[in-house]
Amino acid sequence: MTTVVAPLALFSPGRTYSNLFLYFSSCLPPPLFNNVAISKKKSTRAPSSLSVLHTANGAATSRRLDVDVDVDVDDEEDEDGTRSENYLREDYLVKKVSAKDVHDLLKGGKTTVPLIVDFYATWCGPCILMAQDLELLAVEYETSALFVKVDTDEEHEFARNMQVRGLPTLYFFSPDPNKDAIRTEGLVPPEMIKNIIDNEM
Repeated sequence: MTTVVAPLALFSPGRTYSNLFLYFSSCLPPPLFNNVAISKKKSTRAPSSLSVLHTANGAATSRRLDVDVDVDVDDEEDEDGTRSENYLREDYLVKKVSAKDVHDLLKGGKTTVPLIVDFYATWCGPCILMAQDLELLAVEYETSALFVKVDTDEEHEFARNMQVRGLPTLYFFSPDPNKDAIRTEGLVPPEMIKNIIDNEM
C-alpha cells in the first residue's frame, strides 16, 4: 500500500490511499471550444497528452501517451423550430460545495459510494463542457456515485492544497480504503469517467 500526497491524507486521519493520477496536460483553449459550441454540428479531435503518474513505495514512475478526444456538439433546431440546447442547469445534480463539505464527506467514511469532486472555474471553457457531461453522469449514477464541484476562485487555498494546477481537475475517492484515489486533469471523455467509476472504485 502506498500513501497518497499529503493533502488527501488530511481528510482521512489514519487512512492511507495509493494514488494513480491521470493528467490531460493540454486541451483546446476556451475560445476554440466556444467556436465549436455555437456551430450547427461539428466534431473536433482535441489532441491531448496523457501522463500517467503512479507512485509505489516512494518511487514515482510516469509515462506519456498521445490521445485524441472527440468533442461532438449538436446545436440544431427541433422540428417545431425551437433550438435544442445541449446543456443543463449548472446546479441541477452536481452541487457546489466548500472545502469543509468535502472534508466532512471524506471524514470517517461517511459515503458508501464513490465521491467525484470537480475543481472548476466559471471562466474556464473546458470546465463548462465537463460540467455538462458530469450532470448527465450524475443522472446515470444517481444512486451509485456522488458528484460535487468546487469553485477554485472561491476555494483557491483548498485547490492549492489539493495540487490543482490545471482546470478542470477531477478527484475520484472510493469508499473502499484499499482502492486508489485517482485524479484527472483537463477535459476527460465521459467514457473514461465511467470506466474509473465502474472498474477502479
